[in-house]
Amino acid sequence: MVAERILLLCKQRAITPNGLSYLAGVPQSTVKSILGGESLNPGIVTLKKLCDGFEITLAEFFDTKEFNELEQELV
Repeated sequence: MVAERILLLCKQRAITPNGLSYLAGVPQSTVKSILGGESLNPGIVTLKKLCDGFEITLAEFFDTKEFNELEQELV
């Protein structure tokens, strides 16, 4: 869901994933790993940097219907 949100924000802002990595100061390999599903649990620091690249807050990143409807996983 994180990867989908990043792709949507990139599309809305006409930013490529590589452009986002530059704006956010995050290595391209990290963005690629998140978008490719290799990094299933990106750290909060990385997400904060990506949000800074989008010029949004973490709260705005996660304030979507999809995230709000997630059920808590019991492990």
